[in-house]
Amino acid sequence: MKKSLLRILLAFAFAIPGIIFRLYGITAEPIVMTLVYGTSIVVSAVLLSWAAEAAQIDISSSFAVAILALIAVLPEYAVDLYFSYTAGSNVEFTHYAAANMTGSNRLLIGIGWPAVVIAFVLMHKFNGKKVSEIILLPKLRVELAFLGIACVYSFVIPLFKKITLIDSAVLIPLFLIYMIKVSNEEQEDTILVGTAEGFRSLKKIHRFFSVNGLFLLAGCLVWISAKPFANSLIAVGKEFRLDEFLLVQWLAPFATEAPELIVAVIYALRNKGNQAVGTLLSSKINQWTLLVGSIPIAFYLGGGSNLGLQLDIRQNEEFILTAAQSVMGFAFLCNLRFGLRDAIILLVLFSVQFFLTSTNSRLLLSAAYMTISIVILFIRRNDILIIFKSLFTQKHV
Repeated sequence: MKKSLLRILLAFAFAIPGIIFRLYGITAEPIVMTLVYGTSIVVSAVLLSWAAEAAQIDISSSFAVAILALIAVLPEYAVDLYFSYTAGSNVEFTHYAAANMTGSNRLLIGIGWPAVVIAFVLMHKFNGKKVSEIILLPKLRVELAFLGIACVYSFVIPLFKKITLIDSAVLIPLFLIYMIKVSNEEQEDTILVGTAEGFRSLKKIHRFFSVNGLFLLAGCLVWISAKPFANSLIAVGKEFRLDEFLLVQWLAPFATEAPELIVAVIYALRNKGNQAVGTLLSSKINQWTLLVGSIPIAFYLGGGSNLGLQLDIRQNEEFILTAAQSVMGFAFLCNLRFGLRDAIILLVLFSVQFFLTSTNSRLLLSAAYMTISIVILFIRRNDILIIFKSLFTQKHV
């Protein structure tokens, strides 16, 4: 356990500048502030990965991954809810809230999911093995079922061109049901290495406080860093006259998504493909239910209308594109195989959007996502039935 503690302290040392900056209100050039707080967020990711692995000693791996995903998306929650809350009194921030939410969701599937498969394949190639896909365990059908439900509901929001408290009443309970479902799964024997293995030598009560303390420490780093990171990022955009909408949509999520992306890639490189995909899948469920459902609540508490956050033409188009990409992600995984070819398709379609600037062209891209997805879903219709049946079964085969 001593070696594990030393690694934890060494990692934490890199986050100290961010803590000092926040506690003493130290300011610097926007780029410096972004780097300082961004480093703290990356450190939180490393601590989270160790805590989540160690937690599997005493609870089911699915529940541990769900907790990991929930804490790992805290930077995204903190930034987006800050934007949403501020939008209640400052309409300019409405664009930031919508941009950050859609950007983070698309980044997760467009970059995060492919990165996991590529890392997994390269790791095996380095070890002299030929692998072209991650074969998922049947228990991940539960996550896929909840993602499927969230995907269907997501098209309601652009239909009415707003995110309202009614959406909160649907999406937040859906997330809670998901957490209850995965918490009831059976605990499995786990093989741990490195830092996480050090926790096994502790007594159960000591391990409980140590693991949860590590989760808490990582969560605090996220909370301390998210708001100043968001503000410094906007300041960078203004200083260099960059499009603030695009900056908030892509650069901010790239940093706030760092915890779960880094954790997932670490899992993939350790030959834990299921945990890698499970982490990002759970993160997607988190963002597509709890995060989207929390936005109108934050908006209302910040002084906004109880009619919800209105989406303009650009924001609505972004939401449709995000929903279409989410359906494709579900379609690729529903047969419990996630291959290199699937990853490349997601990555290419994600990259194409940056060359499509008009509303019509981006709606055509959404149509392309949906057309491909519908064909795949039709072919795999039997797999979809099994996925939704998993919600009513205890064992997964």
